Amino acid sequence: MKITLITVGKIKEKYLKDGIAEYSKRLSRYCKLEIIEVADEKTPDQASETVEEQIRDKEGERIRKYLRDDMYVITLEINGKQLSSEELADKMAALGLQGKSNIAFVIGGSIGLGREVLKRSDYALSFSKMTFPHQLMRVILLEQVYRGYRIINGEPYHK
Repeated sequence: MKITLITVGKIKEKYLKDGIAEYSKRLSRYCKLEIIEVADEKTPDQASETVEEQIRDKEGERIRKYLRDDMYVITLEINGKQLSSEELADKMAALGLQGKSNIAFVIGGSIGLGREVLKRSDYALSFSKMTFPHQLMRVILLEQVYRGYRIINGEPYHK
């Protein structure tokens, strides 16, 4: 299976880079992982909804360049479906059984995802009703994908 993580913005903090590197290494025995970073747009303070929408659309254009027809696209959205770790593992396993061997997880920028990306999404996933820094979500997502593979393979994991 191939997992593609498409994200907006660059990681600056070393501790986050280290976490991403660690889970990338751990995942290498289960899947082919590709992480794609697209440029983010500067959001002015007190930007209007129209300006924010334009920013989301610009970032969305960059994301869509990497979305292929054979990808099952999972967008991270605050109003998406919340799953347990076991349910995410079941979803990943079911997708593999359905012949969907290329899963793309999409994490938007600080103001969310553009309309066209949301339309292309096959599944909206939420980790919480809380807001997390989008850079930190990369580490959290990779940890959960790793945990999912451990569950799928009947290997021990922390509960």
